[in-house]
Amino acid sequence: MSEPDTAEIERFLDVLWMERGLSRNTLAAYRRDLSGFSRWLGEQQRCALLAAQREDLLAYLAARVTAEAKPRTVARLLSSLRRFYQLAVRDGRLPTDPSERIDPPRLGRSLPGSLTERDVELLINAPDTDTVLGLRDRAMLELLYASGLRVSELVELRVLQLNLRQGVVRTLGKGSKERLVPLGEVASDWLEHYLCTARVDLLKGHESDALFVTRRGAAMSRQAFWYLIKKHAQQAGVHKPLSPHTLRHSFATHLLNHGADLRVVQMLLGHSDLSTTQIYTHVARERLKNLHAEHHPRG
Repeated sequence: MSEPDTAEIERFLDVLWMERGLSRNTLAAYRRDLSGFSRWLGEQQRCALLAAQREDLLAYLAARVTAEAKPRTVARLLSSLRRFYQLAVRDGRLPTDPSERIDPPRLGRSLPGSLTERDVELLINAPDTDTVLGLRDRAMLELLYASGLRVSELVELRVLQLNLRQGVVRTLGKGSKERLVPLGEVASDWLEHYLCTARVDLLKGHESDALFVTRRGAAMSRQAFWYLIKKHAQQAGVHKPLSPHTLRHSFATHLLNHGADLRVVQMLLGHSDLSTTQIYTHVARERLKNLHAEHHPRG
């Protein structure tokens, strides 16, 4: 990747951060997408990012499809490129947007994976709470399922964002939007137990404002927590496909299964658009249909 392209990408990310307040993970995704296109342009001896034409973008997207990239991945790449070029046009750095007349691939409406309530119980009960690490993991799983937080929101929590007296956690979601989410009594009890015992032992006298820490006293990372989820799922005998957001999806689906209002679930999840939340109604509806077919005498 050329130095001018690197500078253009960093300039673009700086503007996004200042104007939109996007998270580090989102900015990193934009950087990967644009850097990948820049490297491909160099390998094909085509041009720099700002000199790319519609044909260059189409050729790159076609190459990604040939490499068996999923439609959702190609759509995200096009979205990243479109935002980059739209900003360049807005700031007068380009006369026209080369992505303007490129249609994204059609995406099927994918349903988020979630666990049954029994599977969630098995997963949450898997950590050995007689150990400091097991107690920490139990507190994290309880909080994640009780609140529906994103994993990135969970691992970035600071102690001061937790209010056990009121039973709420204050978190910053996408676009630095703040929301208060209730914890419930069970999660609050496990968090209090963790704060008073395991966290103190893990810190070994050191100071940290991170809510969840490792055995070295450092803040938990998304990758480390994802590893823990897979480990505990295996121990619990939960063999269904998992993702870092499995408990978030389960949280939303189980709320709707038990009659929660869709707009309440929207607020709890921190979705800006109700249509994003509506996908969970399809998950809940499918589960209710399966239950009816399994248990009703005329199912």
